[in-house]
Amino acid sequence: MYPGTHARTTPLKPAVIMSGSQREMSYRELDDSSRQLAVALADLGLRRGDVVAMFSDNAVECFTIYWAALRSGLYLTAINFHLTAEEAAYIVRDCDAKVLIASGRLETLAEDVRRLAPEIEHAFSFEGELAGFGSYADLLVSGGDRELAEQPRGSDMLYSSGTTGRPKGIKPPLLPIAVDEPGDALTALAGQMFGINAADVYLSPAPIYHAAPLRWCGAVHAYGGTVVVMERFRAEDALAAIEKHGVTVAQLVPTMFVRMLQLDAGVRNSYDVSSLRIAMHAAAPCPKDVKLAMIEWLGPILIEYYGSTEGAGITVINSQEWATKQGSVGRSMLGPVHVCNEDGDELPAGEPGLVYFERAERPFEYHKDLAKTKQAEHPAHANWTTVGDIGYVDSDGYLYLTDRQSFMIISGGVNIYPQEVEDVLTLHPAVFDVAVIGVPDPAMGEQVKAVVQLRDGIVPSDELADELIAHARTKVAAYKAPKSLDFVSSLPRTETGKMMKRLLVARYTAQPAVGG
Repeated sequence: MYPGTHARTTPLKPAVIMSGSQREMSYRELDDSSRQLAVALADLGLRRGDVVAMFSDNAVECFTIYWAALRSGLYLTAINFHLTAEEAAYIVRDCDAKVLIASGRLETLAEDVRRLAPEIEHAFSFEGELAGFGSYADLLVSGGDRELAEQPRGSDMLYSSGTTGRPKGIKPPLLPIAVDEPGDALTALAGQMFGINAADVYLSPAPIYHAAPLRWCGAVHAYGGTVVVMERFRAEDALAAIEKHGVTVAQLVPTMFVRMLQLDAGVRNSYDVSSLRIAMHAAAPCPKDVKLAMIEWLGPILIEYYGSTEGAGITVINSQEWATKQGSVGRSMLGPVHVCNEDGDELPAGEPGLVYFERAERPFEYHKDLAKTKQAEHPAHANWTTVGDIGYVDSDGYLYLTDRQSFMIISGGVNIYPQEVEDVLTLHPAVFDVAVIGVPDPAMGEQVKAVVQLRDGIVPSDELADELIAHARTKVAAYKAPKSLDFVSSLPRTETGKMMKRLLVARYTAQPAVGG
């Protein structure tokens, strides 16, 4: 299914509501605009497998562009508008986009990207004029009342967030189906496992350029539900949107949970969130205490899933399962999970190693990077792929993640997983946010450092640093606890909550660690 299906049955139903501006787009409008844009892009010479780049903040136009690509066999590359012009232009060039569509609200940033990517054949802007860009509105008009003779299903081709290096283009194979035919795994999973249907109102608080918000909004549209999009996440605003629109399904990330829990209890409980039947979360590990607090507040409606932009695999666990499998991210829904050592040998239950998902065929490749694609493959099985996460599977098939391979700290030959220490410090009453990294140590190779952002009104001090380190030592083995702790005004996270640890590591690797 796709918006055209619902434009015929419920044409006036809102497909998109912007929670801040209250701007709406009906299914008729979404179908008409995406059809017009698909035709206009074909007139520009784009054919199946070509790429359209989208550079925008959260806006209703994003969904027109997304569905225009999906109903004409194109790839859509949505670009993070928080990047510098040089970083964004790299993605525009690397993805081989033939068309760039940008929001005028990005102003000189979008213009600089256009200037730095002269290879782009055509560029258009909406919500304001931009130098070097044509009119998006005129482009839509040029599509007229025409339709494409065929509507092969397209796909996104998104770029990794670059938490551990230069962003990588993740290119899935195009499915041999039309846009209104079944066959997309996420859309099927949304219905089968999450029960997404036309009655649902889905809250999307994260930037649309990320994989989960973009794909899940698309899946909700496939079933005919309404998507409520926040222009920017704020904890109290999210609660207000849930109450106002009768949201039934919300997708959040653990840092959003923490921000909600940090609200004054009176404020938090003043909003009616009883319409929620699912609060799903993913993107980053959720500390056990945070999840327990959310379940106590909202009830057993949390569903966690673990996946990746690569689409290698997906696991799911509901609140009832999690009650007896605390810390697990669930069982695989798309294919067997294999946990292997560095040589590729499969490990027994309970022993941590590199997590691989097995699919009938490799579900992605890294664009223009055969070496990275090969690195993601198991040495003996090309259809077993990994994104570099470390974990183990228990005897019941539940997956537990311990950390990213690239974030693991090796101190004196012992492996230390930062996530375990971060979970301990996250809900300390003085802590707003925390990252744990390895820093050079002349004797041990690396030592554990915590970098902490304090809550408003808390004053950093050597005494508080000692208190936090001592607190960690009461919860984890002494060798895992931080040997030093620094306070910072903010930590570098993406909008979906992923810590940009490479930035912290770069800051500290050039200087010796000191005790705290």
